[in-house]
Amino acid sequence: MKIAIASGKGGTGKSTIALNLAYILTQEDNITLLDCDVEEPNCYLFLKPEFADNKKVYRNIPEFSNEKCTGCGKCVQLCQFNCLALVKNKIICFPELCHDCGGCKLICPTNAVTESKQEVGAVEYAQINNLNFVHGKLRISEAMSPPLIKEVKNYANNFKNAKLQIIDCPPGTSCPVIAATEDADYALMVTEPTPFGLNDLKLAVDMVKELNIPFSIVINRSTKENDHIIETYAKQNNIKIAAKIPDSMKAAQVYSKGELIVKEMPEFEQYFEPITLLIKDLVK
Repeated sequence: MKIAIASGKGGTGKSTIALNLAYILTQEDNITLLDCDVEEPNCYLFLKPEFADNKKVYRNIPEFSNEKCTGCGKCVQLCQFNCLALVKNKIICFPELCHDCGGCKLICPTNAVTESKQEVGAVEYAQINNLNFVHGKLRISEAMSPPLIKEVKNYANNFKNAKLQIIDCPPGTSCPVIAATEDADYALMVTEPTPFGLNDLKLAVDMVKELNIPFSIVINRSTKENDHIIETYAKQNNIKIAAKIPDSMKAAQVYSKGELIVKEMPEFEQYFEPITLLIKDLVK
């Protein structure tokens, strides 16, 4: 069972929800937490793990043989990412735009395309009691994070004893989020009760609907005065609100120190209980 923790914008508390859920659920069983926000991974700051493995990840970059290439341009026509250009019957490749789809190599009629490896980052793993923790760290200046996100998820296949994966997704609705979310069994859409939060929640909801992933909403930093912003939208669209995590200065102080809220404030676990019960029902 794969549970994606997603949001339409950064700063809504997505990692907070993922971390604290993982902490609660590992009290009863072995689970896996994947930090797929590879551009800015931060779960490790709270878990303080000693990593047992560091695996470099590469992507393929096409290279073109001037001797074999006839300048037909079929690869340029195929590429949807403007990675290739045909200039004076020669192919120019812009590797920072390449999505490693391999289409140019497949379509080339003269076998003029070979591939070289380019490092995109690294996957790191740590075991923390009942928690299998994996995250990715994107190489500085690297623009393409989906290949690294996919490797983070592939690494989780090593943990046969873990029935549940919690995926801390990147924020937004772009390619990295799709890569992290696309095969999830369920998604928790984390939002905040503000106009900006609602606007980006709507975009994220459209995304998971397009991916045909069942989902519900978690309101973080919940307040009686502002929750109606999200509640009205949820009611109008028949979307379940799974839980409300209240706005708390003490919780914010705990978070700012790099500590887990439910560990330092056990009374806060009651607000996560509806989510843990939901997840347990899904795993059955």
